[in-house]
Amino acid sequence: MNIRPENTLLVVMGVAGCGKSSLGQRCAASLGVPLLEGDDFHSAGNVAKMRSGTPLSDEDRSAWLDTLAEQLKAHPQGVVLTCSALKQRYRDRLRSAAPGLRFVFLDLTQEQARARVAARPAHLFPVSLVASQFAALEDPSQEPGVLRLDAIEPLEQLAASVVRWVQAATAPLEARS
Repeated sequence: MNIRPENTLLVVMGVAGCGKSSLGQRCAASLGVPLLEGDDFHSAGNVAKMRSGTPLSDEDRSAWLDTLAEQLKAHPQGVVLTCSALKQRYRDRLRSAAPGLRFVFLDLTQEQARARVAARPAHLFPVSLVASQFAALEDPSQEPGVLRLDAIEPLEQLAASVVRWVQAATAPLEARS
């Protein structure tokens, strides 16, 4: 099912272990737009810090967010980006690069995130950093253009919810009444 709404700019966000990559892949395929994995754009220094169990600072994330903003600008026809986007100022920085940018917030508990991260030992992000992600997280649920989903729901259900949300937002006004 490829619905291809024009100019779909979407960030799948949340803490480590919430399922950003899995949902991002599914949404990009369903929406017919490219997928950008935010982790692929981290500097070697950021990757080394995370692998060593050191949380990234706002300063560490600054150049990364600039790169992600440039990537969003380079895909005006539509894109799905996976990015933790933990703080409102990070999300606002991305929004300023891509008018109409929307966020899917995958919400789960710290215990659920720890269990998921522990189940993927080859990943660059160790379990020891999960708590720092929750400490930094500023809930985006009350911001405009945000869909909050329970990250524990089945992937197919999550993807269908996102596609319906995007379709509703991109439908002509007369079709929405």
